[in-house]
Amino acid sequence: MTVYQRFYEQLAGSPLELWLDTLPATVAVTFARGHGDLAKWQAVVEALPHINPSSIDLSAGTVRIGEGDDVDVEASAEIERQLRIMHPWRKGPYSVFGIDIDTEWRSDWKWARLQQHISPLKGRYVLDVGCGNGYHAWRMAGEGAKLVTGIDPTMLFVMQYQALKQYMPQVPVYVLPLGIEHLPRNLSGFDTLFSMGVLYHRRSPIDHLYALRSLLRSGGELVLETLVVDGNADTVLVPPGRYAKMRNVWFIPSPQALAGWLARCGFKNIRLVDIAVTSFDEQRSSGWMTFDSLPDFLSPDDRTLTIEGLPAPKRAVYIAEAP
Repeated sequence: MTVYQRFYEQLAGSPLELWLDTLPATVAVTFARGHGDLAKWQAVVEALPHINPSSIDLSAGTVRIGEGDDVDVEASAEIERQLRIMHPWRKGPYSVFGIDIDTEWRSDWKWARLQQHISPLKGRYVLDVGCGNGYHAWRMAGEGAKLVTGIDPTMLFVMQYQALKQYMPQVPVYVLPLGIEHLPRNLSGFDTLFSMGVLYHRRSPIDHLYALRSLLRSGGELVLETLVVDGNADTVLVPPGRYAKMRNVWFIPSPQALAGWLARCGFKNIRLVDIAVTSFDEQRSSGWMTFDSLPDFLSPDDRTLTIEGLPAPKRAVYIAEAP
């Protein structure tokens, strides 16, 4: 739990100080509840060799921690062995002392599509909802954010973050094992809030948008990335079963419909800044994520359709302002 002590200290006196009334206890309860493999993942973090990286680079596509010359052959092999225990690695890529973690997603491509459109992050309090192991959070810190908070209820991803944090304790990035429902409503303290790859997993997308709004200060910036489908302002796809083999996909709106949702929730200055079809180069299986991935989720006869016959994944990025 000591990984979060400095985070709590940084919250004191900040616009997020109100959160301290409940946050430490909530995090403690979450870890106490645990996960069947939590002890194994904690052992990985503890077993990683203690090495000070000669450099850290959070500004390029690959998050780089140290160089190959920082470690000997035995230490390098041990680091790789331990990190592979935390399979699957979905968001990245990373390089840890010259060990390339080739993740399922080229998350740097998504970052490149939105980076030029967002307000500068320097000095900002940032929240990344559904952050996975924190790849984008590290990139946000690389842009000069004052404090980056990531939340994700998947304990494996939180422990992957903790493994990387071992080598970057001074970087103001903290990934918590929480869902958005664990955050106080009307916290109203974040300058920028990212919700990427989350909206279509919510049974009530409108409630999710209202929750995001309640966490932003007035004038704060929402960066929303989600699946969309072609259509007009009334088009919303509700998959009858699975979507691309995923069970928990509920609503996929058209870009026009999503803009309407944002406006209905009170957001201002709503801009669609990017639409991209997900390619096999951006999402695929790898040596660090050996399970099925996008090529297995699409129809082998028509790659414009999912295996269920629905439109293949297309992702949009919206930027909007809290009232």
